[in-house]
This record gives sequence, structure tokens and C-alpha cells, in this order.
Amino acid sequence: MKTYFLEQLISSPHTSSTDTVPVELASCVLTIGNFDGVHLGHQAMLAQVREIAHTQNLGAAVMIFEPQPREFFAPAKAPARLTNLAEKQALLAEYGVETLIVAGFDTEFRSLSAQAFADILAKRLNVKALVLGDDFRFGHDRTGDSQFLRDYGLDVTNLHTVTDNNTDSDSIDTIDNDAARISSTRVRDLLLAGDLQAANRLLGRDYAITGGVVRGDQIGRTIDFPTANIDLQRIKPALHGIFAVDVVSLDDNGNVIANGLTTLASDGHTGVAGLRPHSLFGTANIGKRPSVDKGDDWRLEVHFPQLQADLYGLNLHVRFLHFLHGERRYDGIEALKAGIHQDVADLLEWREKQV
Repeated sequence: MKTYFLEQLISSPHTSSTDTVPVELASCVLTIGNFDGVHLGHQAMLAQVREIAHTQNLGAAVMIFEPQPREFFAPAKAPARLTNLAEKQALLAEYGVETLIVAGFDTEFRSLSAQAFADILAKRLNVKALVLGDDFRFGHDRTGDSQFLRDYGLDVTNLHTVTDNNTDSDSIDTIDNDAARISSTRVRDLLLAGDLQAANRLLGRDYAITGGVVRGDQIGRTIDFPTANIDLQRIKPALHGIFAVDVVSLDDNGNVIANGLTTLASDGHTGVAGLRPHSLFGTANIGKRPSVDKGDDWRLEVHFPQLQADLYGLNLHVRFLHFLHGERRYDGIEALKAGIHQDVADLLEWREKQV
């Protein structure tokens, strides 16, 4: 998948983001949105894009916004991110997107008229057809809609709201009825409640976070529970608390490195096997760590039982398997240490039951 930034395509339609290689965007079918989480509703949209692209011999393209609009207007009140930009890129590529266009959502972009935005689609991005939700709006004061684009001369297909019309199975239909709409908001609510099974059903996969291991304040080492501090790359995460996870190491292309963690182990402390190939089992805390009063920043910290290894600089894919409980405030370091010890024991016990 090729990624372009809209501002650079607009300022110089025949120049790439590096200003060295000429770019001629292929004629394409485009869909537009946040695509946060790339859940089953998004996947239905992408499938429609691929089908039209195949039928008309066009490319399959997606436009997303960075930051997401609500993050621009009110960062402190914006919804938690299901996926950061890198995670979203990887998922969209996995679901067959050939071209990703990242639109920087700022004052200039939100001030574009509906006419100006349609001109960009047709004249700069070579869009021949669009697949949009039936409630899609764009342009200054949201004056543009699907009919505006049809009148402009673009082929527009509207996809009805994707619903989960049978909560007792994995059946997903794209029909309008009274069933619950599959949405990023609904997935966030389920994750926040610790209901991984229901959230995963709406995602069509297990929820995971990918990020690099960065240096933290190393408190875990002082209480005999060293952790890998994962860079979240988002204002706040969508789930909080204590979880069982399994973790793999990724290469620069996002591919799983065979036994990428165990090969780094020293002194025979190779960790506990995870539930998928090449993974290690971990216990994760994701939250603000109220017991250590280290500020208001969100952290994802993973402890690997029975592992001794230097993981700094690795790119890790953390898959959430089981919710144990929410974050707790402990009175003092000894109480915190005892609480962590019990959490690790409980999660290892859960792990043994999965075999």
C-alpha cells in the first residue's frame, strides 16, 4: 500500500511527499472516514470499494484524517483511539487498500467548501467513484453530501449502516433494522467495560496495540516486576486495567519475527509461551498507574513472567486476551508489590487453563 499526504498532493499534484519522485495517482474508487478500529462495518465498506475497483479496473483507495476531527476540535474530550495511524495503515493494507491518503485535519482543511473538496477529489486525486456511508457530510459547515457529489459528476455508492442483527452469532448484515449499529463508539464502550469477546466480534479479530518499547521510569525493576513500556502513540487508549496478553516482535515491514522475543533471552529465562505462534505470554497494565502518582499520562506496561531480556527498541504487537480487573490504587509500595504479585499469579493460572 502506498501512503500519501493530502497537503503535499494539493500543493504539488505531480510531486511525491519526498519531492523527488513524480506521482501520478491512478484512477481510483475512494472511501472517506476515520476508520478507527477498522471494524466489520469498515470492512464491509472496503469490500465494496474492492468490488467496484475490480469491476471498473480502478485502484482501491481510502482517505483518513489526522488528527481525527474530534481530536482537532477538543483533544481533551475526544474519544479514545482504537488505532493509531501506524496500526490503521497496517490494517487497511491487510484489507486490500492500495492507496492511503492522509488528510491533515486543520483550520485550512475544515474551511474548504464542498465545491473545493469535490475539485480535489476529481482533479487532484483522480477519483472516479466513491463508496460512502449514507450519513456522510463534508465541506465547510458540512454542506456537501452524496447527492452533491453525484451532481458534480462522480459515481457514488452509499452503503447502509452495518448492523449486528444477531447477538448470539457472528452473523453481520448490511441492512437497516433495529439491531445495534456496528461502530467505533460501540467497540470503545465494550473495551472499556473489559468485554473483549464482544468487542472482538465487532472487530472481526482480537484487539491489539502495536508500539515500540521505550524507556520509562523503571519503577517495575525496583519491585522485581520489570516491564516493557509500549509507546501508545495516541492521546488515550480505549481500554484500561489489568490484562493477560500475548506479544510478538515485528520487523520493519510489520511481519512477525520468528521467536523474536525468546531469542533475546539470557540465562535460560525464556518466558512463558503465548497462545499464538512466536509469542510470549505477558501481564499488562494499561492506565495512569494511580499507585505511583507519576502524572496524568497513559501507559501500557507489559511484564513477561520468567523472561530476562533487553527489549528496548523492539516493535511489539500486544494482543489482549483476558480482562482481570480495573486499575487499583494501593497504599504504599509493599501493597502495590503484593497486588502485582497476585495479579501475575491469577493471570498465569488463567493461562494454564487455556492449554
